[in-house]
Amino acid sequence: MTPASSPGGEPFDFTVIGSETVYDGAILALRVDELTMPGDRTARREVVEHHGAVAIVACNDDGAIATVTQYRHPVRRRLRELPAGLMDSGGDESPVEAARRELMEEVGVEADRWHTLVDVASSPGFTDEALRVFVAEGLHTVDRPDAHDEEADMDIDWIPLDDAVAMVFAGEVVNVTSVCGILALAHVRATGADLRDPDSPWVDQPTALDRRHAARK
Repeated sequence: MTPASSPGGEPFDFTVIGSETVYDGAILALRVDELTMPGDRTARREVVEHHGAVAIVACNDDGAIATVTQYRHPVRRRLRELPAGLMDSGGDESPVEAARRELMEEVGVEADRWHTLVDVASSPGFTDEALRVFVAEGLHTVDRPDAHDEEADMDIDWIPLDDAVAMVFAGEVVNVTSVCGILALAHVRATGADLRDPDSPWVDQPTALDRRHAARK
């Protein structure tokens, strides 16, 4: 599908001409934007603002990756996923720093080598939520902090990468970030594709919710 164009052939400039906040919570906000549309029209679009998040494909010396199984209330069941979590609000934590923290908190390991594997926009039709998935290698065990709430019920497993890929195609791993991370690492292992630096630019890193929270302090 080609982008909507102006009479001169340039892509249409979708401009926000109004915005209303419907809900402002700790981990998300909902706003309704009014924006210009082709044909001299306007339309309203609901947008969920979300913190940026990270996920980690932690690969040990045997080629197995860490997965966690935890309860996810919106779907009312436990899901097998990659270790993952929200970046701290306030912008004081880089994505790779957040990934280091989450890997230590959820799995109890640290890594000597980090690379950016893949960036994911989870559902850009209605939310700015985006996640960066890292590969972590050169692992060593550290003390894991006491877990609370859903994480207190979390199971940790180390699974061969090929088995994790099979779980994706069997419908046993459905979390979109986990699917992307597992299949991306399988591609890298099969092709030798180059990986980006851990601090490489992240164009779609969400910032709206952090700006909103900073403005109300």
